[in-house]
Parts: sequence; C-alpha cells; structure tokens
Amino acid sequence: MTDQRRETRQRVFLKGRIVFNNGSSSFDCLVRDLSSLGARLILSDATTLPQVFDLYIPQKDRTYRASLCWRREDGIGVVFEEPARAAPAAVDPETALRQRIAELEAENAALRRLIASAA
Repeated sequence: MTDQRRETRQRVFLKGRIVFNNGSSSFDCLVRDLSSLGARLILSDATTLPQVFDLYIPQKDRTYRASLCWRREDGIGVVFEEPARAAPAAVDPETALRQRIAELEAENAALRRLIASAA
C-alpha cells in the first residue's frame, strides 16, 4: 500500500473529542497519528459521522476543522481544512454545564448499550 500523504504523520497517543451539530453532539476518540495536515483517529464504536466536524485535542488545547477522508474497521483518517485554532478562552458556566451534562448522558447511553450487549 502506497502512502499518499504530503506530510509524515507523527505517532501519538492523545485523547480527542469529535464535535458536530453546532456543538450539541460529541464523543471521544483516540488520536494515533497527527500532522499539521491530518490525523488518524480510533473510535470506540461504529458511529455515523458527518463529513466535516471539529476535532478538539485537550492536551494541545487546539481545535481542528476536519474532513473525513477514509474509514476502516480500525479507525478513520481525516484531513484538516484549516489551521488549528486555540480553544475558546472563556465559556459561559451554564453552557459548560449543559455541554458536560450532554457528554455524561452520551457516556451513560454508551455504557448502557455495552451492558445490554454483554447480557
């Protein structure tokens, strides 16, 4: 298989968060390869993704506008559409609380599905 990337990706092991639907939908992922032009992500389950979404990497405090490039059983490849931008400096406490509640509800639903599939 020929590598068609314009830039070599650095192997990393970083937590990421895929955000879409104007911030109302999100879930965690694992960033395994990263360059200034794109990344390879590992997802916890086979979920439906939009073609374009934001990828937030907390450890780097950066958000990337990403476009889905390829999808395989073991993950997805994305291309960054624009340079990374710093995370917003201040978030309204009520908005932050609503986001955290949505994240916890999504995590709770994922755990319920996992328990149901194991039973």
